[in-house]
Amino acid sequence: MASKRENGARPLIGVPTQTLQAIDGIPEGLPHSWVMNERYLAVLSSAGAAPVLLPLLDAAPDALHAIYQRLDGLFLAGGVDVDPASYGAERHGATGRTDAARDAVELALTRWALRDGKPILGVCRGLQILNVARGGTLVQDTTLLHPDAIKHDYFPTQGFARDHLAHDVTPQPGSRLAGIFGDADFAVNSMHHQGIDVLANGFVATAHSSDGLIEAIELEGDGWVVGVQWHPESLIERDAATRRLFEEFVQETRE
Repeated sequence: MASKRENGARPLIGVPTQTLQAIDGIPEGLPHSWVMNERYLAVLSSAGAAPVLLPLLDAAPDALHAIYQRLDGLFLAGGVDVDPASYGAERHGATGRTDAARDAVELALTRWALRDGKPILGVCRGLQILNVARGGTLVQDTTLLHPDAIKHDYFPTQGFARDHLAHDVTPQPGSRLAGIFGDADFAVNSMHHQGIDVLANGFVATAHSSDGLIEAIELEGDGWVVGVQWHPESLIERDAATRRLFEEFVQETRE
């Protein structure tokens, strides 16, 4: 059950961190650190939430669960690749850096939240974690392993802006996503090279790109669980529907 808040109080939304060394290749000798892109926290705060960073206490599940119990919702951010071991696959050479502690913590938090009916919003890697948490699998590199793939890896390291509109997605009519964005195709940014292969039981695909890759998923039933493969946090200034995605998520955590 989500924790009870006074009327008007900001709901507490947990944002798992990532290991600094797994992101930036920090030289040995610096303190082991957990970090997260401030953009996610700023967007959630502007939508009415009180976002909190969650430590990667994979070796202390009781402490992690004690934190989890105080949350009203869970936000799963983008980041490094999900380790194929998480879904029982051998590692392909195209798989990049992984973060074992983050995988373990995000999967545990996601499974608890799915069990308890807490709202979840996952973006990019977050969509993939949602899928893996319920037994789904991933394509380890869309360019090499997905049939008829279009380009999905418009990374800032290649000179693309984070709000670069890379390709269109087609929403599924009647879905939560279509209720926010409408039934027509719309353009998204794209900063990933992994994606959903086998969709997990209990989820439905609610958007695809032109090559058939799943671009959004939702949990069947009444619970509010949504994952998108793009990075909406970089698009809220230019798109009212994207703002509504975050606002609806935060509203659900209040209820």
